[in-house]
Amino acid sequence: MAWLSGATALTKSIQQYGVDTIFTLPGAQLDPMFDALYQAKESIRVIHTRHEQGTAYMAFGYAQSTGKVGTHLVVPGPGLLNASAGLSTAFACGAKVLCLAGQIPSKLIGKGIGQLHELSDQPGAVASITKWRGRAESPATVPEKVQEAFKQLNTGRTQPVLLEMSPDIMASEGEVDLLDPIVDFVDLDPEPDPDLIEQAAALLGNAENPGIFIGGGIWGSEESLLSLAEQIQAPVYTSPHGNGAINDRHYLAQNLMCAKEIWEQIDVVLSVGTRYQAPASWGKQDGKKLIRIDIDPKQSVSIAIPDIHIVSSARVSLKRLAERVQRHNRKRESREQELVQLKRTVMDRFNSVEPQYSFNKVIREELPDDGIAVFGITQLGFAAWFGFPTYRPRTLIHSGYQGTLGYAFPTALGAQIGNPDKKVIAVSGDGGFMFGVQELATAAQHNIGVVTIVMNDGAFGNVKRNQKEDYGERYLGVELRNPDFLKLADAFGVMGQRVNSPEGLRNAIKEAFREDGPALIEVTVGEMPSLWKYMPLVRAKDQTRDKP
Repeated sequence: MAWLSGATALTKSIQQYGVDTIFTLPGAQLDPMFDALYQAKESIRVIHTRHEQGTAYMAFGYAQSTGKVGTHLVVPGPGLLNASAGLSTAFACGAKVLCLAGQIPSKLIGKGIGQLHELSDQPGAVASITKWRGRAESPATVPEKVQEAFKQLNTGRTQPVLLEMSPDIMASEGEVDLLDPIVDFVDLDPEPDPDLIEQAAALLGNAENPGIFIGGGIWGSEESLLSLAEQIQAPVYTSPHGNGAINDRHYLAQNLMCAKEIWEQIDVVLSVGTRYQAPASWGKQDGKKLIRIDIDPKQSVSIAIPDIHIVSSARVSLKRLAERVQRHNRKRESREQELVQLKRTVMDRFNSVEPQYSFNKVIREELPDDGIAVFGITQLGFAAWFGFPTYRPRTLIHSGYQGTLGYAFPTALGAQIGNPDKKVIAVSGDGGFMFGVQELATAAQHNIGVVTIVMNDGAFGNVKRNQKEDYGERYLGVELRNPDFLKLADAFGVMGQRVNSPEGLRNAIKEAFREDGPALIEVTVGEMPSLWKYMPLVRAKDQTRDKP
């Protein structure tokens, strides 16, 4: 037992779970918490941002690039609501984000008297974008709430959680029993049904043309995935969230475009940690056997009903499956020549779209294998979903189905903080970049060495093309008046360069990487052609109208 304030109890409790960085922005309801963080400044780094959305995006980038919990702290009410876009992105991507939020004074919660930053139901306001919500109502309850928060973050389907505390509880003191942290969350994963594992092993071992489809739920099982894939010579088709689970230089590392190309030949499908949205839309499911491994029992039957349904984590199930498949596996020849040719054929078509390919090729060649790329909702970002070679786990970050415009730059800042020894590049459009442009101040103040590439076409380019092609060039709200980005960078004390070609971008990246600190590269471009005819996905705009 120790005599602690609620804020100190919270600080010490999250430290026990390895939290060493908090992205935050101060406010009156957080004053006691900031004082506790000041006392812990030798062990917890505080990165203060210029907007609450930045705190959530940075926590998201930190979490996605490290696999650890990304933590952010915001004032209640508008502070939490400002952060909600980042939380929704983390929710879509299954990221381990701990949102710590203030509250109004505890005795006034639910009174509706108009207290500063009051929401009538703050947890309810973010219920659809958080997995769990808790409130510490005294210093003594803090450790158990933190323990539950981290249990929720590390077991089952990983998604953000909210833990809130009123300022009077933060400031009050009492006896606190700091609980021992849970050391290994893998022990809490449900063990897969051995009979189902055996059935899946037999089905895969006897398959003629098996295929493995993976998503963001794959992390932690990369070794088992490769072992299984190599044993049964099954290509691994990755959604954007699974990129890097197998080194793209390996012939079994494929993508969904390759899968669509030979979809009819696949007789047994193993779907692991993915919503399986794209393959389920391709039709001709008859004759295929589907095995689904997912920790979420609802997600794993939501789109396609599996023949074998294994409710467990990938990290446990794939290990068991890789061990069992040996006894059932047929004799197999290497499919290297076949799959290398398939990928080359598919990617030659996809990479014919310019200038997206040439710009992304330069970025890939200049970024080290372990460097991290964060692509925004921009033409280069669309190309990167399936066309950006990824060589290491957790080195390519996307915004998932939320498609949150403006997320890339602050997310990359969080990734850089979590990986100080790696090179990090953010790629954004001019429209998206201006959503978080104020975080140039954060990058400069904390010397966060992200290289930010802003593709400047003077428009919300994707929407402008839609209005051109589908609405007779009736343009509205898509033309942008931008600042001089080089002058803007200089105003924040950030290195700035302007280029207009892939080779110019190459030289600019080289120079930026030599700098000790953040850099901004503006790339002036025109309208870019659409990639969608090559994509294995259905466009959102095509789902809004009936097809003949």
